[in-house]
Amino acid sequence: MLKYGSVEKELSGGAAETTNNRMELLGVITGLSALKEPCRVILTTDSKYVVDSVTKGWVYGWKKKGWIKSDKKPALNVDLWERLLPLLEKHEVTFNWVKGHAGHPENERCDALAVAQSYKYSIR
Repeated sequence: MLKYGSVEKELSGGAAETTNNRMELLGVITGLSALKEPCRVILTTDSKYVVDSVTKGWVYGWKKKGWIKSDKKPALNVDLWERLLPLLEKHEVTFNWVKGHAGHPENERCDALAVAQSYKYSIR
């Protein structure tokens, strides 16, 4: 969900056989990619994976070490991190973590969009 003043735009999508972390990253990539010029962005998410990886510098360390984590295991989702990092250089992004399913209106709306998309890809 993109918001600027009173203007809102919702973007959503999905993928088969994926993980929550991949979809969280793809959501951030999609939102930042939709911006037509460099912007100051407050990125609100319930994904500790995304927030901590960037704000604690983990992703930059993984990249510097050839996408190897401190435990010597390969970093996950490298293809998506390689798409996100240039967007973080283009935009001035402040990360705002919120607890999921705790009544944050925009986070709840994003969750509803994600659940709706998941039905397109799941066998029920």
